[in-house]
Parts: sequence; C-alpha cells; structure tokens
Amino acid sequence: MGLISEVLLLPFAPARGSAWAIRQVLREAERIYYDPATVRAELARLEEQLQAGEITEEEFDRREDELLDRLEIALHHGDTTGNGT
Repeated sequence: MGLISEVLLLPFAPARGSAWAIRQVLREAERIYYDPATVRAELARLEEQLQAGEITEEEFDRREDELLDRLEIALHHGDTTGNGT
C-alpha cells in the first residue's frame, strides 16, 4: 500500500517539497527572531535611537515592551543559543 500511495502522490511531490522548504525557513526565522542575543542587540539599538532623539519616549517604551516579551518567551522555551544568528 505504501508504494501505491507514493506513486499516486508523485505528481504532488514538488508541492510537498516546497512545503517542507517553507517549514524549514519558518523554523529558522523563528529561531533567529527569538534568539536572546538578537533581542539584546535590538534593545541596544533601540536605546541608541532614543538617545539620538530618533524616537520618542513613548515609542521606546512600546518597542522595549515588545522586545522584552520576545526575550521572556525565548528564555522560557530554552532557545538560548546566544550566538545572534
């Protein structure tokens, strides 16, 4: 039965391969997004923008809260590669 299924599903192989590639890209993007080193670097850039007057205090507070939420999620899920990539 497995061989017959594979033969019947063969026309859909490109779509299945594309779906696998999309899942891999999404997984890597999430790993980078929640990487604590990446979040800390973004927090540092945010602080620099505030000091340079490029953003308001309100904008700083809003974005800082978002970044701290990401950092908390990353630390709770154990995604602590710490290499920023």
